[in-house]
Amino acid sequence: MPIPKTRPSGAAEIHPTAVIDPAAQIGAGVAIGPYCIIGPHVKLEDNVRLVAHVAIDGRPRIGAETTVYPFASLGHPPQDLKYKGEASSLEIGARNQIREHVTMNPGTEGGGMVTRVGDDCLFMVGAHVAHDCQIGHHVILANNATLAGHVSVGDFAIIGGLAAVHQFVRIGEHAMIGGMSGVENDVIPYGMVKGERAHLAGLNLVGLERRGFGREDIRELRSAYRMLFAPEGTMAERLDEVAKLYKDREHIAGVVDFIRSRASRALCQPKNEEE
Repeated sequence: MPIPKTRPSGAAEIHPTAVIDPAAQIGAGVAIGPYCIIGPHVKLEDNVRLVAHVAIDGRPRIGAETTVYPFASLGHPPQDLKYKGEASSLEIGARNQIREHVTMNPGTEGGGMVTRVGDDCLFMVGAHVAHDCQIGHHVILANNATLAGHVSVGDFAIIGGLAAVHQFVRIGEHAMIGGMSGVENDVIPYGMVKGERAHLAGLNLVGLERRGFGREDIRELRSAYRMLFAPEGTMAERLDEVAKLYKDREHIAGVVDFIRSRASRALCQPKNEEE
């Protein structure tokens, strides 16, 4: 039985081969395709579409109009030896596209008990979101991109294919992570990083233009970037200078606040030209 891409609100359409616990909460207009398995504490909001062979367990909430493709695994126990079966959860927002073989795990006691994914995100084939991650809106994880536990990703960030992000790393909004990069340190908002051990390689200028940033905003961001990562002075001194010079510029203030915020990881820096 084919599952249509769009459906009007109404009774759920469930393929006869799907296995759904009677206690699961199934919203209006949900479409559940062949061989899906849904656990007792799962909540599917209105017009969620599970294409086929999707396995969902634990305590996840899947937001309205999200589509999940075959062989995705959502809400199963985290891959963390410290996890002892606590009743943690996975919260997935609305209108997400979760492609084949994607895995997302719930939170743990050591990380706030919840993994969160915002709205309008795209998770391409084989992407992984580990326990206690906090993902913003309009985020893209390309094929086989991997987030370790406790990673945070800001709105509109893009994680390139086969990239791997270390646990507790923060990735700022509108940042771009190059494909096959190993990201061990925090990435500033609007930053672009690349490399086997990723280094900061400037600003995500293409992404900024696509998101509608004006020429003056981009010029100011480039100027602030050069000041922040200049060789003269300390980072604290340069931060103070940028904060004063651009005190009325919200997007630059966000970069300053990000760097000043207490973090578990160091800051991803430009590559030393002498290396």
